[in-house]
Order: sequence, then C-alpha cells, then structure tokens
Amino acid sequence: MATSDKVAAVEEITQKLRDSNAAVVTSYTGLSVAQLKQLRRSLGDNAQYRVVKNTLTKIAANEAGIQLDEHLKGSTAVAFVTGDPVEAAKGLRDFAKDNPALVIKGGVLDGKAMSADDIKKLADLESREVLLSKLAGAFKAKQSQAASVFQALPSKLVRTVDALRAKQAEQGGAE
Repeated sequence: MATSDKVAAVEEITQKLRDSNAAVVTSYTGLSVAQLKQLRRSLGDNAQYRVVKNTLTKIAANEAGIQLDEHLKGSTAVAFVTGDPVEAAKGLRDFAKDNPALVIKGGVLDGKAMSADDIKKLADLESREVLLSKLAGAFKAKQSQAASVFQALPSKLVRTVDALRAKQAEQGGAE
C-alpha cells in the first residue's frame, strides 16, 4: 500500500470513528466471504462492518481520541455504528452465536472503552424504542391513577353528605 493510500485510509477510518457513536472490534478469522456479507446485511443500515489494518486503525483511533490498541491484534474488523448501538450489538451477538468464528474483542461507546462482556451486556438491553414505549406506558398509568383519585374525591364527598343527611333525618324523626 502506497503512503498516500495509507494516509487516505487513516483519514477515512478516523472520520468513521468520529462520526460513529459506537465501534465494535471483532476478529473474523475463519469466516467466509459469504458469511461476512450475511453479517453486513444483518447489521442493517445503522452499522457498517469493515475489515481494517491494525496499524492504520491504531493511528486513526489515536487521532480520533479513542483507545482501541488492546483490541487491535490479529485479524480485525470494525463495526462502525451510527444508529442504535443496542441493535448493532444484538446483531453481532446473534451472528456470533451461529458463527463462533466471529469473536467480539471490545470497542467504544460514546468515546468510552468497552470490553467484550460490556458489549454482550449492551446486547441484552432492549432497544431504545421499546424502553421509550415502556416509559410512556408508565407515565400513562400514573396519569390514570391520578385521575381516578381526583374523581373519587367528589363522589366520596357526595356519599358522606348523603350519609349525614340520612343520619340527621333519623335523629330528627326520632325526637
């Protein structure tokens, strides 16, 4: 690879690292071209999976202010995640279950280093949309409870006043 090509590759990787909100480093030794193609499709539009050179990626990561050196050994590919990191982590985890040749080494999320275990925990989370819908449901339930309480107060007052009238009528009729 000529020097100008290396400089261009470093710039491209640096830009991808800066534009991504997460990057997951994997080892892909033993995967066929067809399996890599399937992996890229399974990640969808919110992640781009690329085979990278370790030395160029180390330089690019340092320029981007990200620490990836410990994960850049052996055959390396990086999933640059621009969308929901949970969805990409799930895609990688699920693919790795079916294809044990894919090994998640680690990565970064919003500039913070993550181990392979951290990424697997991230994959166990529910997606952002599911969490937001659960939060909205909880808010709606609390509003319904509050409405019930506020509605119960006037009806309870009416029942109490009726009971007092009935008691007074009894006492007035008994005398």
